[in-house]
Amino acid sequence: MTRQNSSRKEVIDQIDGEDSLETTDEGLSVGRIVWRRFIRHRAAMGAAIALAVMFLVVFTSIGVGPIPGWWKWDHNETNDIVNEFGAPTMGWVDGRLVFGDHPFGQDEIGRDIFARVMQGAQVSVLVMVIMGLVSTTIGVVVGAFSGYYRGRLDNILMRATEVVLAIPTLVVASVVGLSLAVRDITVLGVTIDPTAPWFFGLTLGLLLWPALARLVRAEYLTLREREFVDAAKVAGASNRSIMFRHILPNAMGVVIVNATLLMAAATILEAALSFLGFGIQFPNVSLGTIISEYSSAFATRPWLFWWPGLFIITLALTINLIGDGLRDAFDPRQKRIPKARDFAKEASAKNESEVGS
Repeated sequence: MTRQNSSRKEVIDQIDGEDSLETTDEGLSVGRIVWRRFIRHRAAMGAAIALAVMFLVVFTSIGVGPIPGWWKWDHNETNDIVNEFGAPTMGWVDGRLVFGDHPFGQDEIGRDIFARVMQGAQVSVLVMVIMGLVSTTIGVVVGAFSGYYRGRLDNILMRATEVVLAIPTLVVASVVGLSLAVRDITVLGVTIDPTAPWFFGLTLGLLLWPALARLVRAEYLTLREREFVDAAKVAGASNRSIMFRHILPNAMGVVIVNATLLMAAATILEAALSFLGFGIQFPNVSLGTIISEYSSAFATRPWLFWWPGLFIITLALTINLIGDGLRDAFDPRQKRIPKARDFAKEASAKNESEVGS
């Protein structure tokens, strides 16, 4: 019994030693503290590395705009079909991995699937980023004004938020995508192509901000009662300065975490809408449109679905894991609690050392 108590105490001391790293955070900026906590989150760091490698391959392989890439095929270029049914040329030959000319395979007219997946991934990332920026901006502004001023303005903004929240996003985005895809839009003499990926991302951003607005409002309702807000008022700071220079930095944890999770959900939503034919339209291509385009060949050429599906899952999963890591990094209450397996493992190690001695 005494030995078990001693083992428990040693494990607790070890965990306290890990938690004592928190004490070294004293005197550091909030950004440094968050970064130190984030890099200790193994899943989030692994996801961040995987996402960085994915972005590096996606944006350097076929290039971006006028900048050329290192891959030799274009996503719309047709070539002679190399393998039967356009099967992938990548595989193991004599114990080594060989990529060949078309590692992801070819479609029925000889287009390179690797180039098409890279192009689709670029479009999906563009839609995700634009949607995240638009929805985060609207959500932060609406939530900040609602939570800070309260009263009548709060009631008006929250009722408007509830109206948008009640709108079925999938249905509205589908209707908007179909109705705008047939004609251009002219605003102040500027012609806008509604089939462009950035316009689709803007549409999603205008529909997905209410959840973030309500979270930001809750943070502002709490933070506006803190002493630093009273000190800023006494110092003569304006309401807008207090909202965005004093309160907003203290609410950035909620904003960043929920923005990343929202972007991950938008990736799946964009792929679903494009698969149904309501999202990205020809001549643009996204990961969802690639799967939709080859849906009739699922039984005979499954490799046409493997790679766009893998990229969709990787993109959504890594962003979700990064969001979890940011949530833990911004939350100072996240601490490691000793578990039963910690006590059992330490006790077993202790017994083995005593037997050996």
